[in-house]
Amino acid sequence: MSQELDWGGNPTPLKIEDLTLRDGTQSLFATRMRTEDMIPAIEMMDEAGFWALEVWGGATFDAMSRFLGEDPWERPRTLRKYAPKTPFGMLLRGQNLVGYRNYADDVAKEFVDLSCEAGINVFRVFDALNDYRNFETVVERVKANGEHFQGTICYSLTERKMGGPVFNLDYYLDKARQLDEMGADSICIKDMAGLIAPYDAYTLVSALKKATKTPIHLHSHYTSGMACMSMLKAAEAGVDIIDCCLAPFALRTSHPAVEPIMVALEGTPRDPGLDLNLMLKIGHELEKVAPKYYDFWKPNKMATIDTGVLVHQVPGGMISNLVSQLREANALDRIDEVYAEVAHAREELGTPPLVTPTSQIVGVQAVLNVLFGKYKMVTNETKGLAYGLYGKTPTPVDPELRAKILKGYKYGKDPFDARPADILEPEMDAAKARVKDIPGVDKFDVMTAAIYDQTGTEFVKIKHGVVPMPESMKPKDAQGK
Repeated sequence: MSQELDWGGNPTPLKIEDLTLRDGTQSLFATRMRTEDMIPAIEMMDEAGFWALEVWGGATFDAMSRFLGEDPWERPRTLRKYAPKTPFGMLLRGQNLVGYRNYADDVAKEFVDLSCEAGINVFRVFDALNDYRNFETVVERVKANGEHFQGTICYSLTERKMGGPVFNLDYYLDKARQLDEMGADSICIKDMAGLIAPYDAYTLVSALKKATKTPIHLHSHYTSGMACMSMLKAAEAGVDIIDCCLAPFALRTSHPAVEPIMVALEGTPRDPGLDLNLMLKIGHELEKVAPKYYDFWKPNKMATIDTGVLVHQVPGGMISNLVSQLREANALDRIDEVYAEVAHAREELGTPPLVTPTSQIVGVQAVLNVLFGKYKMVTNETKGLAYGLYGKTPTPVDPELRAKILKGYKYGKDPFDARPADILEPEMDAAKARVKDIPGVDKFDVMTAAIYDQTGTEFVKIKHGVVPMPESMKPKDAQGK
């Protein structure tokens, strides 16, 4: 095969970023893996030759402070002691940081500075609407700290395959051009629902490699079952870096397993050059701790993949939220109605890619529409999306719907089209005030309280012994005791 392909003009070893300890645990185990259980694996992962290890960001900050009783800032510092060589990466939601709303610029700047201080090197920055005005503040600080800014394009579809009037090849090439202009050190195609088909991956990567000299990185969840095939076609097209997980924490709604991809490319110019025997040893260590988290996994289907996502295009994490909401309403039998309504609500609300936080916004509104009637109940987040608080949607919000749901809205009914954070007042002083009477607080504690004004502040009190740690936060053994 190596003699027949030109490998997209990139006959160099394929680089691999390992996501086992962040997106793998988030996708399969609700981000409940504790830092102490990561240490045996990460010591060996540091010797493996990965391009980077994603260990932080996304939901880790919330889950650690709210459910695990662990200081989120300690994880990268602790893991760095055992993995001194490999760059650490994080997923950063642009102006949303690691929360679910836009934060004021003073919070965003300080958060990035503290993240660099804690040991993060590669910042995968994304925005749910691909509105790069939401990158400006955090990217300036990433660059000022001399770290790697990975500009991200959230991959989405309206058709079965790439194309149509919205998410077509020109759309993605234009987003890559914008990221180039922002000084991206690499560009990531973030396929959060596993929707990128193999030949679309080949087409997109081939076009990006011709349009930019910036390294191209592909991230695709295994949800639909296509990700391994898409990674291979992307490698043929010349992609520079791909995301994988170690086999015990791979597949399902997680990512492709690194081991078979390594073997598939062995002996070709794109051979990653990683040690399969070492990967098996790391996998053995992960298998030892996995039983602790079985209660968070428990698949409810025989199938390893969700073929339904090929139709409804709803990411795995969003499906979990929809199921939870419907179960609470004793209406789980209406899940198919909700899937159909997600498509309608998404189009009416400007066709946002379905990723945090827009996936939650559209998902919750779809559930309300099914249970109570179309837009009879409207969340504040839906109003904010229609108004422009999250940024510019890929297509215009339905004007009649906007007028209806913004009637009496606190910001007015006329859409907002400036940078969303421009209307936010500084927040750091309020966060400092919330924790000022707690003995021993530091600047990292203040930031925790700034990100989550209620749960974060409560965690700071627990950390410093002002209130006792709930039993639910304490570690359990493999039998759940």
